[in-house]
Amino acid sequence: MKHPAHKVCWSCKGPVEASALFCDTCNAIQAPGQLDHFKRFGLERSFVVDIDGVEATYLKQQQKLHPDRFASKSPREQALSSQQAASLNEAFETLKNPVARAHYMLRLAGVEPEGGGGHTVNDPELLMEAMEMREALDDADNRMTVDAMIKDTRKQARACENDLADAFAKDAFDTAKKLTTRLRYLMKMTEEARAKKSRLAAA
Repeated sequence: MKHPAHKVCWSCKGPVEASALFCDTCNAIQAPGQLDHFKRFGLERSFVVDIDGVEATYLKQQQKLHPDRFASKSPREQALSSQQAASLNEAFETLKNPVARAHYMLRLAGVEPEGGGGHTVNDPELLMEAMEMREALDDADNRMTVDAMIKDTRKQARACENDLADAFAKDAFDTAKKLTTRLRYLMKMTEEARAKKSRLAAA
């Protein structure tokens, strides 16, 4: 669905770019509108994202939208600044996390991710792999073994992200859907392995 490049400012009725936070004419804050998360950061829709660049834009926009700047403004402008800040936070949290970013890209393409919205994971091979990884982690009884597992799952996750970037670049959404589920499992396993490593260190 294509959204217009311009909208009308609620305050001065002049034209405003759809992605603008403020009106160029009267400087009134604008509503977040229907911008997708990529456009909000001035990015092309792609799985490959420069996270440092996104974070720099996020911090700049966050500063402009800080509630203190709107303390003396009208209730409408205060409400719009809260909406913009919430929309900005959601966009940043989505784009910086590769699984959330992949889920978001699938939904933009009209594809419901596996394991979300009541969709079960239908990949016996992947479920078996996840079960074996979990069993291996349960059996690991020293930090060196767990460390090796963390390195391995992180390496696999990086490879999975590269494959995902290829799949999205080719609009191969069925493949992207499977890879997203695998990446979700790998990131969860890395987290669980790190938690186990901390428990073993404390023991």
